[in-house]
Amino acid sequence: MQKPISRTFFVGLGGVIFALLLVISLNVHIVLADDCASDDTECLNNQIDKIETKLKKETQQLNVLKQDLNQINSSLTSTQQTIIRVQNLLNQTKQTIDQKEQEIMNLEQQLGLEKKVLGGLIQEMYFTGTVPLVEVMFVKDDLTNVFQGNDNLLSTQEKMQEVIREINDMKEKVANEKLSLEDVKKDHETLLQIKNRQKQGLISDKLDTQSDIEDQQTVINRLQKELNQLQGDLNIILGKSYNAKDIKDAVDFVSKETGVPKGFLMGVLKMETNLGANVGGCTYAQVEDGALANYKAKKLGKVAWATFQRRRDIFKQITSELGIDYRKQKVSCYAGTGGAMGVAQFMPDTWNAYKARVASATGHNPPSPWNLTDGVMAMGKKLAMVPGVTGGNRSAWKRAAAIYLGTSYAPYINGILYWADHYKELL
Repeated sequence: MQKPISRTFFVGLGGVIFALLLVISLNVHIVLADDCASDDTECLNNQIDKIETKLKKETQQLNVLKQDLNQINSSLTSTQQTIIRVQNLLNQTKQTIDQKEQEIMNLEQQLGLEKKVLGGLIQEMYFTGTVPLVEVMFVKDDLTNVFQGNDNLLSTQEKMQEVIREINDMKEKVANEKLSLEDVKKDHETLLQIKNRQKQGLISDKLDTQSDIEDQQTVINRLQKELNQLQGDLNIILGKSYNAKDIKDAVDFVSKETGVPKGFLMGVLKMETNLGANVGGCTYAQVEDGALANYKAKKLGKVAWATFQRRRDIFKQITSELGIDYRKQKVSCYAGTGGAMGVAQFMPDTWNAYKARVASATGHNPPSPWNLTDGVMAMGKKLAMVPGVTGGNRSAWKRAAAIYLGTSYAPYINGILYWADHYKELL
């Protein structure tokens, strides 16, 4: 008999087919892009439109998956809270049951003592001859007739009988309460099992959704890279793309574009990165590991750690668009909220704020913090935001320099101004 094909085979085959389809979907645009002639702007624009449409669709799908993940996380949190609450109730119920069991034991001990005292009293009456033993032996519940000859003993007997009845009633009440608690305990245990199964299902859904998000992000990143390449090719054809040969060339270009005086740009560049010579002495992996170590050692607060994580995600996106391994990329050696990038020494979130304006000015899409032209352009765009800078106002230069460097330390500011006045002789 031929063995049936296992489910694992179909799952594995399905994975291979999906991977092939993914590769095909990612590479089809490359084939189409290669069909365009090197100077065919219409063809490039058509391909850009197609990829932008596809990118928009894939991004929408990614957003849907992220919404699903947020909902799953919310349900998971709610379920976990319910599990904790039910577990606490279950523990409390168990403790109460234990208390009831102890109460029953105490009542039984008390009942035994009362019966022992009552038995001693009966025995005393027998020995004194007040009550015949045979008569006592045949009495079951009510000893009234036995003690009729002695008023004091009768009164004591009645009180003891009442105590015994009360103890029995209390014992029965506590026993019933214990039974009710046992039912409550079973209900809690059943609910706990249901919620734990729900939790496991949500965890499984979360892992699946996270995997789908990663796959979707891979598709989007690939489309974005291709779109950037096509737009870059188009900019070159249209003469909109510019690459500086050196710092002087870059400063000339940026000064014309932003209106920031060349001397002031040179001064800030000198003080920030020594005219682009010192753009980072650590890999991002070193910065990342250092920040984590500082956080664990409580040298980095929760807010700063959250800022680092946010900037790390942005840094990953920036390097991914540029086809760079983020952990190997050199940045400034700041194991705090993240290493600064490139010629302009921008933090990732700051770079993102100027990214579109830099791309528009240099024609590089995406622009790179490590590209000389893009870096100086980002610096110029930021400095130009301070009123008075483009007009050559020295007070405005001081304000802009302090904002840019994050300090008003006089030697730094004075160094920038000195270079602004003497950069032609100093270069």
